[in-house]
Amino acid sequence: MTRDQTLRTSATLIAAIAVSVAAYQAEAVLAPLTLGLFIIALVWPVHDWLQRWMPTLAALAIVTIMTVIVVVVFASLIAWGFARVSTTLISDAARYQEIYNMAIDWLDRHGVSIAGVWADNVNASRMLGWAQQVTSRVKTTLSFWLITLLYVILGLTEVDDMHRKLRAHVESDGAKAFLSATADTARKFRAYMVVRTEMSLATGVLVGLFAWAVGLQFPVEWGVIAFTLNYIPFIGPFVATLVPTLLEMTQFTTWEALFGLFVCLNVIQFVIGSYVEPRVSGAVLAISPVVVLFAVFFWAYIWGLYGAFIGVPIFIAALTFCGHYPSTRWIADLLGGPQRTKAG
Repeated sequence: MTRDQTLRTSATLIAAIAVSVAAYQAEAVLAPLTLGLFIIALVWPVHDWLQRWMPTLAALAIVTIMTVIVVVVFASLIAWGFARVSTTLISDAARYQEIYNMAIDWLDRHGVSIAGVWADNVNASRMLGWAQQVTSRVKTTLSFWLITLLYVILGLTEVDDMHRKLRAHVESDGAKAFLSATADTARKFRAYMVVRTEMSLATGVLVGLFAWAVGLQFPVEWGVIAFTLNYIPFIGPFVATLVPTLLEMTQFTTWEALFGLFVCLNVIQFVIGSYVEPRVSGAVLAISPVVVLFAVFFWAYIWGLYGAFIGVPIFIAALTFCGHYPSTRWIADLLGGPQRTKAG
């Protein structure tokens, strides 16, 4: 029995490594596919309800338009927020140059010279290369979303047919487990996004109110940025605290005040993310904090910023499927929430 468990564990680890390598190598194909499946799980109840009252194509068109609108609104909020606050880089350019010179002088007095390194690594050709990379990334992002939207449209048309095919084999234990795991995963995805949206709204409001209370420029914009970036666990909140700290340097006369701003913004993020959110999500989305942290940074390494966003849902799906199969239930018990221990 021990040998069988060892073999199953080894096979699971090998499969996980193989999937990770395949995901890294096939990012252009698998990344939009995972996002497409995630969106399908979120919007399927709306599509299912609409097609009871209208033709399937009409319901599909409405859901597709709604999806596009949500994506465009979020992209517009991010672009608007950063475009607004970036105006300080132009209006306070002289002050930033003064701060930069002071930092360089301080480092030189302490035996650290970065002027030469800066000159060697930042030049016209290098900046041109960065601009070309940004342009290429924008084109790649547009292609990514177009492919994802195509997956969503085609996937929504196949859900009912796929469900009927699986129901035809419902007497099979594998088919039953797959149907149950799929429905459970979709439910958890929706619960995850509801909780994430609630916590993002709370974070955005608190950050905006704090920015207004201490007299920061663009309090509404900082609130919007905190709201949108909070959908990316760990990385998003950190950026939402670091960026305002750096861009508000011209308003503070001491480093202590600047450090205090950074600490206060992080306290808001910590209270919402580490205290309020786990209690709101409850046992439905209970997952080890270590697993959440690993999921974010592992998938960020595999797929970049998009991986940081989709990493937690991927692990939620993986643990949900593990919990529906006896041979892998121990993985869900080990990495999931306490409710699984009680069920076992």
